Amino acid sequence: MAVTAQAQSEIVVGQQLEPPHLDPTSAAAGAIDQVLYSNVFEGLTRFGPDGAVNPGLAESWEISDDGLTYTFKLHEGVTFHDGTELDASDVKFTLDRARDETSQNAQKALYEGIANVEVVDELTVKVTLSAPNGNLLFNLAWGDAVIVAPESIGEIKQMPVGTGAFKFDDWVQGDRITLVRNEAYWGTAAKLDKVTFKFISDPTAAFAAMMAEDVDVFGGYPAPENLPQFEADPRFQVLVGSTEGETILSTNNKMPPLDDVRVRQAIAHAIDRQAIIDGAMFGLGTPIGTHFAPHNPDYVDLTGASAYDPEKAKALLAEAGLPDGFSTTLKLPPPSYARRGGEIVAAQLRAVGIDTEISNLEWAQWLEQVFKGKDYGLTIVSHTEPFDIGIYARPDYYFQYDSADFQALNAALTAETDPMKRSDLLAQMQTMIAQDYVNGYLFQLATPTVANAKIRGLWKDAPTQATDLTGVYWEE
Repeated sequence: MAVTAQAQSEIVVGQQLEPPHLDPTSAAAGAIDQVLYSNVFEGLTRFGPDGAVNPGLAESWEISDDGLTYTFKLHEGVTFHDGTELDASDVKFTLDRARDETSQNAQKALYEGIANVEVVDELTVKVTLSAPNGNLLFNLAWGDAVIVAPESIGEIKQMPVGTGAFKFDDWVQGDRITLVRNEAYWGTAAKLDKVTFKFISDPTAAFAAMMAEDVDVFGGYPAPENLPQFEADPRFQVLVGSTEGETILSTNNKMPPLDDVRVRQAIAHAIDRQAIIDGAMFGLGTPIGTHFAPHNPDYVDLTGASAYDPEKAKALLAEAGLPDGFSTTLKLPPPSYARRGGEIVAAQLRAVGIDTEISNLEWAQWLEQVFKGKDYGLTIVSHTEPFDIGIYARPDYYFQYDSADFQALNAALTAETDPMKRSDLLAQMQTMIAQDYVNGYLFQLATPTVANAKIRGLWKDAPTQATDLTGVYWEE
């Protein structure tokens, strides 16, 4: 009996991608947040399982009438895992670091509108904006805005110190990360004593690990063809939810001939989205025509603007002076939607005269070559950050779309608080990037989770990149 009790206070979580390091405030890799968001690190606000923005380390806040000043009241008695106390100076340090000129924060642009962060007293911090921002509370819930302390920042990439319900314990690179329960947690204590994230990139190995029950939970399960087998097995439960993940054929808008909108439009019409969903995802996924989640009430269905039409694709290439087509690179990160989808996309493009040189990259290589280095023609990736259409307002972002009109719309959205006007602006923004064919918009990523049938408290949907285990437990 003691053995069972011990086993059921621990959990092994399968994950396809391993984080490149453990600092969510200085990298774009979603794998970092998947392990650490809410579990180890917390922000002033936090996302709930339904995508709502809830209080986090801030128990409350007040907003000035002009929308320029946010005064946050921190919870009392919060300590970091190294025993140091959380206070307003840590919040100031975090936000000043995120928006600093030398900041490596992947979402630095979200925090550049902060003009000043002032420590009012130990538990009160005042954030002053240069212009009203209706998204601030939402932005502060991102993993990129979790609160860190100056005392532990030097070692954060290997030894993360947060305020969450779990503490970092160990990282065996290439294999696993272990977290243990934080006995001094300020909020509701975690029910699990220990969590092990096991990194299994190969879909076949993921299936074997689940069937052998070496892994208890696998979020974003990478082999959807296995789901019926798990559903038929009483040992398991299968949860299929939605994500914020717009899966795109990302296009380098500055690289000839991809800098010609006719060529990008040709690529869009060469793609049969449903064939990709059926072939790579076994039917899981919703076709999209722009960079916006279909479950969002402000979504505009623009799939018709890039309907599958290979003859039109060929005509557009000829119009662009490329009657014989052209060659480019297709650099694919590890997730199965990219590797499997890439083979299908390559065949569809080949059918209209576009040859792609496929390179399969590890995640760290993809981040270095594609995301940072912009050294690519095409790639497939799922943007799983919530409500992230604003990335199209950054000319230096890796797909290098530079539109003054779009940037003006995004600035207007940021300043606007009226819901009706925001909806109208969002519709304009979605339409503009669809008509500019910035990227090939493929599908909204579904998230299948396979888990032991006795586990409770898992998130079905993924409103942010997280495997929040703070409320997870074994049913007795």
